[in-house]
Amino acid sequence: MHRLSSSAIIISLLIMVSGITDRISARALLDQPASPIGATLLKPTAFDPPNNAWEVHHIGRIGLTVTNYGTIGTGYAGSALLDGERAPSCEYPLYSDLNYLFAGCFWIGAIVGRDTLVSIGADGWSGTTELFPEAGEAGAFIVRSSLKSKSTYDPEAISEEDFICTYTDTFTDRGLTGIDGMDNRGHVPLNLSIQQNTYAWSYEYAEDFILFDYQISNIGPFPIRELYVGVYVDADVYHQSFSATGYADDVCGFRRTVPMPDDFCMDEDTVNLAYIVDNDGDPVDGNWSFTSPVAATGIRVVRTPNDSLISNFNWWISNGDAAKDFGPRKQGLDEDPFYPFPLGNLGTPTGDKVKYYILSHPEFDYDQYYTAVSHTDQGYLPPPTATMALDFANGYDTRYLLSFGPFDIPPDSTVPITLAYLAGDNFHTTPTAFADLYDPNNPDVFYNTLNFDDFGTNGRWASWIFDNPGVDTDGDGDSGRYNWSCQVDGDIICFPECETPPEDIFSLCEKIYYRGDFSTSACSEGTGGEPDFVGASPPPPPEVRLIPDYGKMTVRWNGQEAENTIDVFSRQKDFEGYKVYYAEGDRLSDYVFLAGYDLNDFRVFQFNDVLLTWERAGLPLTLDSLQTLYGATFDPAHYDGPYRDFTDPHTGHRLYFTPQDWNVSDLTDQMNIHKMYPDASKEDSTDTTDEGWLRYYEYEYSVDNLQPSKPYNFAVTAFDFGSLKVELGALESSPLVNAVKDYPLPTADIVERDGLGVIVFPNPYRIDGGYAEAGYENRDRTKSAVRSRTIHFANLPRVCTIRIYTLNGDLVREIDHFRPEGGPESQHEIWDVISRNTQAVVTGIYLWHVQSDMGEQVGKLVIMK
Repeated sequence: MHRLSSSAIIISLLIMVSGITDRISARALLDQPASPIGATLLKPTAFDPPNNAWEVHHIGRIGLTVTNYGTIGTGYAGSALLDGERAPSCEYPLYSDLNYLFAGCFWIGAIVGRDTLVSIGADGWSGTTELFPEAGEAGAFIVRSSLKSKSTYDPEAISEEDFICTYTDTFTDRGLTGIDGMDNRGHVPLNLSIQQNTYAWSYEYAEDFILFDYQISNIGPFPIRELYVGVYVDADVYHQSFSATGYADDVCGFRRTVPMPDDFCMDEDTVNLAYIVDNDGDPVDGNWSFTSPVAATGIRVVRTPNDSLISNFNWWISNGDAAKDFGPRKQGLDEDPFYPFPLGNLGTPTGDKVKYYILSHPEFDYDQYYTAVSHTDQGYLPPPTATMALDFANGYDTRYLLSFGPFDIPPDSTVPITLAYLAGDNFHTTPTAFADLYDPNNPDVFYNTLNFDDFGTNGRWASWIFDNPGVDTDGDGDSGRYNWSCQVDGDIICFPECETPPEDIFSLCEKIYYRGDFSTSACSEGTGGEPDFVGASPPPPPEVRLIPDYGKMTVRWNGQEAENTIDVFSRQKDFEGYKVYYAEGDRLSDYVFLAGYDLNDFRVFQFNDVLLTWERAGLPLTLDSLQTLYGATFDPAHYDGPYRDFTDPHTGHRLYFTPQDWNVSDLTDQMNIHKMYPDASKEDSTDTTDEGWLRYYEYEYSVDNLQPSKPYNFAVTAFDFGSLKVELGALESSPLVNAVKDYPLPTADIVERDGLGVIVFPNPYRIDGGYAEAGYENRDRTKSAVRSRTIHFANLPRVCTIRIYTLNGDLVREIDHFRPEGGPESQHEIWDVISRNTQAVVTGIYLWHVQSDMGEQVGKLVIMK
């Protein structure tokens, strides 16, 4: 759990009280230390302050900060950190420095008695905040993981990264909540408690989304009527190097359907995705660059209390000038008259009544790309002035709100809601498309170049993880929504779920499920199922141990857990093999395959005499198993296709076999993955490592010819042979889950044992040495050249103090190297060539001094241009 600093909380309160509305000023203020004057502006009533905290999802490809006070992203989590660096607000892919979110906020509005009330995680414009956790441990995050290799392992965990918290809207101290300038009153609570569970996975099909599961409870004495829930998103899409202006050209919209894969007997899948993107993907000189945010991010509603709720999508542009504060609005009808906002604007909803109107009023705004096109025939007001319409359509600092309701909550009752925050890659397909094709008055040509495929696929998988298609979780006989697929004379004939195929072809048909049992089939007697929150998973990756030496790295791991884990669907062991990767960077795309091992096994295909087709038959079989069945000399390679098939002497079935993977199964080759203890037996429970694992499962792989001056990431993934039940191919764990970084230098233990001398490099350090261009510095290119310089100190003991002096004896910098536990990088430290006064040091000769229990070492260091 991470707590917000007192300075960040004070600054947030200052923003609320002073009513700061300028985007740049507010964000700049969040990054400044608190002033003594700020501390005196607010005098809240004495009480135990809420335990405001944050956590960062970073197990998959999407990095997302979540808080325990109803917001997501770092926009209202000023000091959030990950691994000592500023935490990603919403970064995709992880470690790419491509930002897709300023902040998102939970909005809940309802009617209590005769009052219309809205409680918000944050206003997004005026600074009001109204959701808070309890004080102390009662308000803290619960962090847990389904991975046994993680320190947060918990057998009750739902995902590989669970963050659980609870917050309420019952705090009314104006020093915390601020004052609503429109309603001119402090916060009036609905008396709600919200439990927020967020889940993330590293699986290939689930690595691009986070599931948010909410339990909203009425803890007050009165019924809550006509409650609407909304998620407000202010995205800001840009590469970190363009943070000063990158937020100003966002575009948002809503996508109802995406194409469905052919196997499901339906053309379109209803996904209902709110999205926000950069207007053109920020090409550089007509090409995509590492600074190009070409993806889309957004929200899908996965579960609501019932299927008959109203969903709404609204977007707007906030501006201090009411004439420029714009959002699409319906003209109004006799039965639904136009609702004027008190400030005369059309965009930003201010005050509880206007917020509730936006949350509850049935409206789906047109996509922002179409702002300049008239939609009066659909009941909308005319576009804004021509200049503003073109400006807004081309991209702007945009917000959106996805909302749904109504539902009632009696006292002491709870309703569940589940959302997915997701990303989809390659939304922008052509670097020059926006410049060449976009016409605000006729956007269709450009819009048709946009690619919703990955975004839609990830939205579909988010729904399937929540509720597995074809799985009858509650045992009521209903496994979800489906279509009939019948294979007749080589053709596929489809029938909807409630239309039973004709009897003469019924035996050739199967049900193809596209929703789980939470969505009750229209022709079943099911009562609605239970959510699953589970998916087919690869074997758990092993814990990686690195043994570094000069220019060499030995990677070790134990595979006892990976090789014996039972698959959640097949209920059998499905381990297939390991892959070893290394990377010089931290992004998933940086990882390079080094070596692999997989079982010597084969997929089995059997001829279907009825359908006259070849089909997969059961799980893969090892060579040993096949030779047990068909004789010691049986070679499946002789029967590797439909025209080289084999007739099973026991059943008479026609079979053929293909390798499950590469069948690289030799574990005796010392140049490849090999067993550390080849004579160990898995039957001997006493032959274990110091950690308690059987030595039979100990593996090792060594890499030579590494540059000692570079840190390397090493990872070992585990993969399976796939799941026939859910029609998934082989699944492999992510290298990011268990990657370990270290330098190929002697360990701190060896340094201390052998009394090795400290090494400083590069020495001399040349300001114009081109270290960044060669990949030694500033690999992510997010810092200035002055702030990314690096001088390395190697062969350090685990605990020491490094001091750098001028030749006159003036202390330039002192660095405490404190790694008493040892482990990766404990023999290494860096100096950023910045003085203790935070100034870049000048050219010259310096003295370095390392002091430890081993004694003192001194040397010279030259810095030159």
